[in-house]
Amino acid sequence: MKRNLTKKQADELRKKIGRKPSLVWDVMNKQETANAFKFAEKYKAFLDRAKTEREAASFISDAAVKKGFKNIEDRTRASKFYKICRGKSAALAVIGRKPVKSGIHIIGAHIDSPRLDFKQNPLYEETDLAFFKTHYYGGIRKHQWFARPLAIHGRVIKKNGEEMDFIIGESEGDPVLTIADLLPHLAGKAQENKRLSLAFEGEKLNMLAGSLPIGDEKVKERFKLNLLSHLYEIYGMTEEDFITAEIEAVPAGNARDIGLDRSMVGAYGQDDRICAFAAMEALFDLIKKPNVTALALFFDKEEIGSEGNTGAKSRFMEEVVSDLLAKTSSDTSERTLRKALMNSAAISADVTAALDPDFQEVHEKRNAARLGYGISITKFTGARGKSGANDANAEYLGRIRQIFNENKVVWQTGELGKVDQGGGGTIAKFLAAYDMEIVDCGPPILSMHSPLEISSKADLHMTFKGYRAFFSAK
Repeated sequence: MKRNLTKKQADELRKKIGRKPSLVWDVMNKQETANAFKFAEKYKAFLDRAKTEREAASFISDAAVKKGFKNIEDRTRASKFYKICRGKSAALAVIGRKPVKSGIHIIGAHIDSPRLDFKQNPLYEETDLAFFKTHYYGGIRKHQWFARPLAIHGRVIKKNGEEMDFIIGESEGDPVLTIADLLPHLAGKAQENKRLSLAFEGEKLNMLAGSLPIGDEKVKERFKLNLLSHLYEIYGMTEEDFITAEIEAVPAGNARDIGLDRSMVGAYGQDDRICAFAAMEALFDLIKKPNVTALALFFDKEEIGSEGNTGAKSRFMEEVVSDLLAKTSSDTSERTLRKALMNSAAISADVTAALDPDFQEVHEKRNAARLGYGISITKFTGARGKSGANDANAEYLGRIRQIFNENKVVWQTGELGKVDQGGGGTIAKFLAAYDMEIVDCGPPILSMHSPLEISSKADLHMTFKGYRAFFSAK
């Protein structure tokens, strides 16, 4: 039956039962806006210091020590702990009032990002130029890595077992490397008539490294030899040391403000270090002892499926929770560990795709997250028929919704593109395998997986606020 309502009555009814997403800037007062901009400065400093998973794990542990966290491996009585896994993954924990075995609040993020890895035999010369060969890591769009300044961050294990770290291309005055692109005058048959995925080949992601020879024309491979000589003089490296090294090429330069109003952050690696930073700061900001033990996990290898002994598929989380049981209880049995994990509630802290104004056709606008509208609750990820997704249940979504609303966290919902358009996965399904409740929550990002990803300072602030509320929840 049709109801006759005045416009005023209709507006009141809509306000009562409808839902309109909120722009964060409209919700925050002057002081909170100032806090959001200040928080973003700390975030940019983190991005500049943590361009690789090793650097991120080191930053997190150093920051934890300054905040009074103790190494969980030490025989120390404390309530705040940190743990590092092989220098590439990290964990932070604050012991709560309830027993660990009754469940904990977990936020899991990842600290690896798409990049170019040096091959084990990378250095060669061609047409009197020296190059490094690379193998891309994670889901990159190859054309975005051509004709741009690149820095290299390396861990080298020398013949005598000595460990050496180096960074080239980040400091003012440092040289940078690059991958040469084909000029448009000659690109017709080679590139322009090909599909994008075929026009830019992975084996041509070769980094230009030098053009100076050593010795005269009689010297064999003298351009390559000159670079080897340089590396030996400066770092004591030999060619065989490349085999026992991890050298990553990343975009050179610092995080920058985007927009004349400075409302956004542009930087490499925001997927997923924006969530990692927000989770770390949220845990540090717990003023009172939480009711439930709070645990932040920072995983490696998410961009290649969470494989390996530092990814979410490893036993790292189990080991951390076992350590927490040992610190707080005499019962550290396998059964108690399983119960602790089953009773836990978790957030898979990962970014989602922001609605791109120039490519709106790949999104379903009614369910796409938008820049500036707060942290996104993503019920499911996966591809097509939700393949590879966790797909959180209604009861747990209701719990997260209530936590956010009670703490005035501006939130929205999102998904990764139209049905059948694409898709992707997170660590959620690997933690869900322990029978814990988990859902994906993180800010939307423009230009995701590119060398210059874009986030909103408002969304960063709400992500921090949301994670803090989750850690503090009863």
